Amino acid sequence: MTAADHYCHEPDGSTRTGSPLPAVVFPGSFNPLHDGHTTLAEVAARVLGLPVAFELSTANVDKPGLAADEVTRRVAQFRGHAPVWVTRAATFARKAELFPGATFVVGFDTAVRLIDPKYYGGDPALRDAGLRTLLDRDCRVLVGGRMVGEGFRVWEAALVGEEFRTLFTTLGEDDFRRDRSSTELRNR
Repeated sequence: MTAADHYCHEPDGSTRTGSPLPAVVFPGSFNPLHDGHTTLAEVAARVLGLPVAFELSTANVDKPGLAADEVTRRVAQFRGHAPVWVTRAATFARKAELFPGATFVVGFDTAVRLIDPKYYGGDPALRDAGLRTLLDRDCRVLVGGRMVGEGFRVWEAALVGEEFRTLFTTLGEDDFRRDRSSTELRNR
């Protein structure tokens, strides 16, 4: 990826490329940005002792790409609040290449997709290679809990093999809980 493939919209509305890259990145579609996202970012910043930047990818492994006007609309939600990086990184392996050494902040549902072979062409070996890319780039994943069906779920080490356990850190329900989703808000 070139610098033109990833750039940052600062809270003041300016745009830049290159360094400094964020140490903590919260990827998502943010359609819409809501208090579950902002609260998880605040908790992650407090736990990690570092500011959180958001990342909006124009490409996604299981959704259509975003049109320019839609990117503009979603980025506008961050004005005055936080930096948001716009990328074409559809996978976490690509995100790790863009943001080496970063901690990625995700919800439980995203973490489950991160380890699901379905998102790697159904091939567990490709999934493992993708997860190794995160480890090789010295990245980590901080996982916030999420309402799934009727229950609140938090990340458990048993969900991933021994090789990848150090990749994930769990925020417990006492650390973070918001029972809201962008899908729920769009459906209202």
